[in-house]
Amino acid sequence: MTNNETKSVDGALLIATFLLGDAAFGIDAQQVQEVARVCDITPVHHAPPDVVGIRNLRGRIVTVIDLRSRLGLGTVASGHDNRIMIVDWQGEPIGLLVDSVTDAIEIRPDTLAPAPPNLHGVRSRMLRGVCRGGERLVPLLDLGPVLQFEEQPGQVRAGERAAA
Repeated sequence: MTNNETKSVDGALLIATFLLGDAAFGIDAQQVQEVARVCDITPVHHAPPDVVGIRNLRGRIVTVIDLRSRLGLGTVASGHDNRIMIVDWQGEPIGLLVDSVTDAIEIRPDTLAPAPPNLHGVRSRMLRGVCRGGERLVPLLDLGPVLQFEEQPGQVRAGERAAA
């Protein structure tokens, strides 16, 4: 299954929805392994700015990414409702730090509308489309482009040492 495909149950897609600030977003619920509370995150030096750190989750080391920062929407403000959505990305557990997890909604695949090409803020390449979640429209994120790390000039990759 590719990142752009979504498994369906009885023809419906299950979407996990969450808030980043006051904006609702969704991801394919099949990609979410679990939702965890925020605690004991260890910062990683020389990591990209949107990497909050790493966390030990029952023996698995999870890289935690501030999803608001990754999408260019500021940073997640620390609060009681913050959660980490654990997803599998290329065999590695990744935690997506969000302001709050709201709901799981079922949609019919034919109701997923394409993302408008004139979106500002979140780059449209990071969206699979837009669906209706209750009374609001919910952009559905494509985890492939969202989690693709782009190296910055001078950034030190894991396992490398900076030249003296």
